[in-house]
Amino acid sequence: MQRSTTLTLDSAKVLRSNLIQRPKARSPLLMLSAEKDGCRSNSVYNPYNDRVYETKSDFSGYRFLGNSDVFSEKRIDLPPLESFKGSHFKIWREGEENVKHMLMDDEDPFCDEIPHAAEDLRGRLWVDDKNGNYVVVWQFEMYPFLGFCRTGDDHYREIPTELEVQRELRGLNDMVLKGYNLYVYATREFIRHLDLSGQDEDGFKDVSEKHRLPMWRPSMTMKERERMKQKRSIPSNKGIAVTRAGQVLVVFTYDLGTSESHRMFHLYKRDPKDLDPKTLDTRLLEVHSLGDEALFYDLGITVPADHTLGIEPNSIYFTRDDRICHNKLSCLDIGVFNLATKTVKRFHGLSNFNFNDAQWFLPS
Repeated sequence: MQRSTTLTLDSAKVLRSNLIQRPKARSPLLMLSAEKDGCRSNSVYNPYNDRVYETKSDFSGYRFLGNSDVFSEKRIDLPPLESFKGSHFKIWREGEENVKHMLMDDEDPFCDEIPHAAEDLRGRLWVDDKNGNYVVVWQFEMYPFLGFCRTGDDHYREIPTELEVQRELRGLNDMVLKGYNLYVYATREFIRHLDLSGQDEDGFKDVSEKHRLPMWRPSMTMKERERMKQKRSIPSNKGIAVTRAGQVLVVFTYDLGTSESHRMFHLYKRDPKDLDPKTLDTRLLEVHSLGDEALFYDLGITVPADHTLGIEPNSIYFTRDDRICHNKLSCLDIGVFNLATKTVKRFHGLSNFNFNDAQWFLPS
């Protein structure tokens, strides 16, 4: 499952904190951060008993990029960011707080040096619960490459997102890491699927399906447009999620702005006939139910519903929809959306606590 990563510009690390009192696992939990963008996390909220648990560990100066079971003191040391090795870009440190990158271009000795602070860093982490093996993928937001490493690596490898990439698969709007599979929602709305388990020099292999058309949302009928107009719905964001079976879903988020339940989600998948070479035109199919699965949008993955653990079926757990790429209008919005009833469950007890960011996670 996916766990928490705390990457810093001093040294990239993964920490899982120990709590003063561990909450009983009758619900997915929220990791709360006193600072915007999760730069520090020192408490956990349990919706089951409407209670916050303080952590013993001090996470000052750490940047949380993912989600975790935070109840173990085990620490995984990752390579520093400047260990990055690539054929197109190089990274180095400048001072205590910043690193820089630049394009390696022999024909242009005056390439720009781009500085980065912690706020520019976005990433995903996956840890195997059985053997502890892990994969980390990160990017400097809005720049054309990713860095990744796996268990045992002493440096990060490069994944270009623009250079030497097929046109339809260039760019990055969102990404999901599920095991050794990295799914990238490209700028042209195709899905780039990379296998990160490779042992060659690059360490990854492109296994993307060959689709002729992007994952565009189907046109709404007049009735749907009128209904959306009546609800005053405003498109907020779109990203991707991956089911347990490995199916990629496009997730559209809408702001209703009319009541406390002002969040709406629509999920879409490809029509299976899209891979048929005889197919001239296809439309995405709306997914009206996740069945016995729940989507944790912070992680971009679905997990089995479990009533004993408080994981509700056919539901979407959300906090904000711009974990990978910033949305200028983004704001923290915590709830659980039920796909069947189109309603949102809120947690009113959170209003009693002072925090600026939060992420869902599943205790193991």
